[in-house]
Amino acid sequence: MKNIEHIGIAVKSLEVSIPLFEKILNTSCYKTEVVESEKVNTAFFQIWESKVELLESLDPEGVVARFIEKKGEGIHHIAFEVKNIEDEMKRLQQEGFVLLNEKPKKGADNKLVCFLHPKGTNGVLIEICQDVNI
Repeated sequence: MKNIEHIGIAVKSLEVSIPLFEKILNTSCYKTEVVESEKVNTAFFQIWESKVELLESLDPEGVVARFIEKKGEGIHHIAFEVKNIEDEMKRLQQEGFVLLNEKPKKGADNKLVCFLHPKGTNGVLIEICQDVNI
């Protein structure tokens, strides 16, 4: 693991949450992006070497919508940057972790991503990610 790449926060509305987080973080949202595979609209804030990602569900039955229904708005996942996502996925599987996808998939912000099942990570949804351009 290289560093904390971002913290994902589930929100009901980007329209409401972007201005709120711009005030909290004292920085502007630098990018919004729809991730069709996850049925979310995202917004990003750069904080030094890490980021905050806001996640708004595009589907009332989507993963983020169900998360908010169960737990309310708040921290959804933490993402760690890795040098080689495929090698890291193999290592994590060998350590006994359950991956939520068999192969890296395209995520937001030009990343390849993979999630670990929270049942094996003390209830924390962990994402590992790597820049697509590496």
